[in-house]
Amino acid sequence: MPKPTFYNLNEEKREKLIEAAKEEFSRVSLYEASISNILKKACIPRGSFYQYFEDKEDAFFYLLNEHAKDQHENFLQRLKDHEGNMFKAMEDLFQSALHHSQKEGQNNYLRNVLLNKNYKIEKEVTRYIRKGSDDSRFTQVSELVDMDRLNIKDTEQLYHVFEIVIAITFHNLVQCLSNDYTIDEAMSKYKKEITIIQTGLH
Repeated sequence: MPKPTFYNLNEEKREKLIEAAKEEFSRVSLYEASISNILKKACIPRGSFYQYFEDKEDAFFYLLNEHAKDQHENFLQRLKDHEGNMFKAMEDLFQSALHHSQKEGQNNYLRNVLLNKNYKIEKEVTRYIRKGSDDSRFTQVSELVDMDRLNIKDTEQLYHVFEIVIAITFHNLVQCLSNDYTIDEAMSKYKKEITIIQTGLH
């Protein structure tokens, strides 16, 4: 996470640095990203970067953490909009990600994150829905889910259902982005898999 000096920057400079880093991580993967390009875009000297972040990975995971926070709030709102229907809320989130990716094209932050993801990246993206790192975040979700729609007994089982739905969602996002599916093709495939979970296998 950023060093205290990062938060002491005035808002304009901080946003400029964030946008420069996001632009670079949208262009290439974390491992190919260049600190020099970030510095050039942000118009700051090389030494200054290390006053704010330990390294480029530190900057990358800061951006990813902020994205995860936004998606958590987004998901909460969609749960409210769909009156606690977690499947509809996740479907909305999935479709929104597809539309955003299509709009941004190849130079796409989310696309690069997903197509170059590893366990650490996936864990960071989903930490605000899953239990463990911050149980209060999962509680926010579970309190909005309409449990009467689900054939489960308690929030412990709900957690495991979320694990399955999240895995399906990530798998589909990666497949759809890597194979350049149309939004209609992607949604059709995703809905078929989610429907299996909704209706059950037995």
